[in-house]
Amino acid sequence: MEFDFLQPVNEGTLKFINSLSSQELGSKIVLHTLDQFPDVGKINIAIIGVLEDRRNIDIVNEVSLTAVRKKLYSMFPGNWDASIADLGDILAGETVEDTYFALKKVISLLIKNKVIPLVLGGSQDLTYAMYRGYDDLEQMVNLVTVDNRFDFGKENETVSSNSYLTKIIIDEPNNLFNYCNIGYQTYYNSQEEIDLIEKLFFDAYRLGEISNNIALAEPVFRDADLVSIDLNSVKSSDSGNMMSFEPNGFNGKEICSLARYAGISDKVSSFGVFNHNSTLHESAMIAQIIWYFIEGYHYRSKEYPFGSRTNYLKYIVPLENEELIFYKSDKTDRWWIEIPFLSNGNNKLKRNTLLPCSYDEYLCACNQELPERWWKAQRKNVL
Repeated sequence: MEFDFLQPVNEGTLKFINSLSSQELGSKIVLHTLDQFPDVGKINIAIIGVLEDRRNIDIVNEVSLTAVRKKLYSMFPGNWDASIADLGDILAGETVEDTYFALKKVISLLIKNKVIPLVLGGSQDLTYAMYRGYDDLEQMVNLVTVDNRFDFGKENETVSSNSYLTKIIIDEPNNLFNYCNIGYQTYYNSQEEIDLIEKLFFDAYRLGEISNNIALAEPVFRDADLVSIDLNSVKSSDSGNMMSFEPNGFNGKEICSLARYAGISDKVSSFGVFNHNSTLHESAMIAQIIWYFIEGYHYRSKEYPFGSRTNYLKYIVPLENEELIFYKSDKTDRWWIEIPFLSNGNNKLKRNTLLPCSYDEYLCACNQELPERWWKAQRKNVL
């Protein structure tokens, strides 16, 4: 059984939770204890710890999630109706690959049961195991990372927290449809890596772009399946990471806004936070990131998958040689652009696709400027 890989929440954390008031979050979640395991059929979000960090040489302290849990569970929930469970921890296996295997199996089973795994690492190479959890679902995967680096490595390099993306791209089965990085910092990435992102028709947004207009990230998360956050994308003065000091990065408000965008997306089916040193200050930041993801989940509008388009206003923008079709939701005022099915190509999706976009992109189209994300998505459809 896949859930046999999970160890119960430790006794110290259970005692802390039992000391909380009935209004605090810890009193409102279902816990994996020695005596019981939550009924997966009755939960919406499952918190999972993964105590694996052997592939991140920059982590100083042994991974521990006790402080994160205490910070999170002592917070007060919003007016949430989601059922949340803490399924405990996956311990580090005899090899790192054993840990990957356990996480992959747990992720796959949870997603099949329409439960969102909320993974607390550990090192970010665990994103690879989360991605492999989609193998049995027979679907293409859109991966979004919030990271100051692209995490490319050499083809034959052992997968690590700094190179896992290469393994995702080249390993079979190749289920990756799109990758998007949010918050990269140019001085941490070679020009060859930046050029490769363009060559593969992936998307990437610099830290400054998102910090200046954080709403740019919302359509990206709306189209994501798997979201992975590297805590090093947050500047150390806000994250509390003084061991591998980061003078620049997202501030606390921005990273929580991004987590909320991920939570509010109807399509996001797994979420993870990685690469921390298990300090008290970092634990407070991680707990707030998790809180905002759950807050976002509560406000999901259930606009995906698309059914009838009668609840959308259709806008047709004529260009010189074609027409662009946009849809605006009556319910949320969010925008989509239609990516047409091209019968003469090897369309991966075999149908017209609605790509999330912004009102600003619609205005650009009205000014005869082709939205960059549109032609990238169209290129991926025919490759």
